[in-house]
Amino acid sequence: MFRIIRTADLTTLRAEADAARAESARRDEEESAAAAEVGRLRAALARAEGELAVLRTQAHLDAEDRVALRMLLRTARKQTADQRHVAVLLRKGELQGAYSTPDDAQAAAVADGAPRDGWERTAPGTPLPPAADVAWRVTVLPIQADQ
Repeated sequence: MFRIIRTADLTTLRAEADAARAESARRDEEESAAAAEVGRLRAALARAEGELAVLRTQAHLDAEDRVALRMLLRTARKQTADQRHVAVLLRKGELQGAYSTPDDAQAAAVADGAPRDGWERTAPGTPLPPAADVAWRVTVLPIQADQ
């Protein structure tokens, strides 16, 4: 069976088919762009999750350092009730120990491999470089009585 189509109807049908193809191509481009954006967002999410894990670990370590420092300060307070300061030994910013004098802390650092010479004393209130940038540091901290 054959169907007879007028030229005007055929032209209209072809125009509609062309419009449908153009619409399909546009939607394919939108889908590709959306898929690329999803990929970028997934990568950003993975980076953010990785950074979060690192930050949580660092916060946990910082909390552990504070707990250890408090414990060492309590021990120092008990051992020398009349002493007003404690020397804290740091290696690359990590707490190594607390000592009654800076010389004791320096001796402990030398025993752990720090150079014997080249240690400098700084006046209180002098700005210091970040602790993580210095291989070894002795910091004198005041001991405050528990209230």
